[in-house]
Amino acid sequence: MNSKRPQVASVRRWLLPLVALGALGTAQPGPAVPGDADADYTVISGSGNVSAQTLRTAIAPLFTDEALGTTQSLLVMRDGAVIAERYGEGIAPGTPLLSRSVGKCVTAALVGLMVSDGRLALDSPVPVGAWDQPGDPRGGITLRHLLTMTSGLEHREAGDPLASSDTVRMLFTDGAHDMAAFAEAKPIAAKPGTQFNYSTADTQILSDLLTRMLTDSTDPDVRRAAMMDFVRGRLIEPVGLKSLTPEFDARGTMIGGAMLHMTTRDYGRLGEFLRQKGRAGGRQILSARWVDFMTHASARNPAYGGHLWVNREGTGNPLFPGRGSRGLFACVGHHGQYVIVSPAQRLVVVRMGLTAEEQMGALRGALAGLVEQFPAG
Repeated sequence: MNSKRPQVASVRRWLLPLVALGALGTAQPGPAVPGDADADYTVISGSGNVSAQTLRTAIAPLFTDEALGTTQSLLVMRDGAVIAERYGEGIAPGTPLLSRSVGKCVTAALVGLMVSDGRLALDSPVPVGAWDQPGDPRGGITLRHLLTMTSGLEHREAGDPLASSDTVRMLFTDGAHDMAAFAEAKPIAAKPGTQFNYSTADTQILSDLLTRMLTDSTDPDVRRAAMMDFVRGRLIEPVGLKSLTPEFDARGTMIGGAMLHMTTRDYGRLGEFLRQKGRAGGRQILSARWVDFMTHASARNPAYGGHLWVNREGTGNPLFPGRGSRGLFACVGHHGQYVIVSPAQRLVVVRMGLTAEEQMGALRGALAGLVEQFPAG
């Protein structure tokens, strides 16, 4: 895949389902990743006192019930092993699927690596040149604010009409050439740290910051290469996310809040990595304290942590508070992309697909029902 700019396929995958999900069908997947393409497409086995038949019964509606939208893939891991795996038409184990906002978890992990390296600090002001002016309230925005969606920057994640939303403008229209500059130019709408406002723009600012920590160059090719070297050396190789492929805007900034691609199995590996508090291959790759920060409720929204969702009542929660483990958390993307992690149940569930907003309640119910099959402990 050419990752230099948002690809036409990704634009279609993002925008078209928003306009007419039911009429347009499923997104077109990318080319298969070598090594996984010939694997068995359907694997379902029991785990402890959860039988294979119980799993089949819980999983089947995700593929057959039209009220839940279209499920492209479903994977269940228990104790780090795949116990259930199923794919929809045209999708295989080696098919990379678009992350949408699941990618925010990857960006947060990369930020955590730089914090551990001492290059960044969670509660220090974010170094953005446009904000470094006397009296500019944006100068008080910290990493914590961006990661918990409390930057206070003006932003509309969704809009009516669709094209009026700041997210669509940043990703696909007047902000697409330099997405971070578009995001950083927004004025303050609330004092930083005081209000939760879900914002893909906040993630893009983080992506730009990561790149600037790696290189002083403004050459897009150099910026892309520097980020890919960092992602490859610190996440792809040690965690085993071999299919992870980010897209970049024309300035060479990773589109970390919306446009990463991975196979379903690698989304599962990402979830298991977080379940293991940043450990993979017998090594501590990401600080356990950083994972705790990501996976615990933030001050201004009990349903949101550090760039992922937690299973508690709060603003905009796409999970299922009151069902499943209280410690459950998830990386969640638009149209029903889920990487659900429940440490108490030793469980990771991945669901990728296309689900309309009016179908999300039914999808959440089906996923909660699947998770509830597994006892804690």
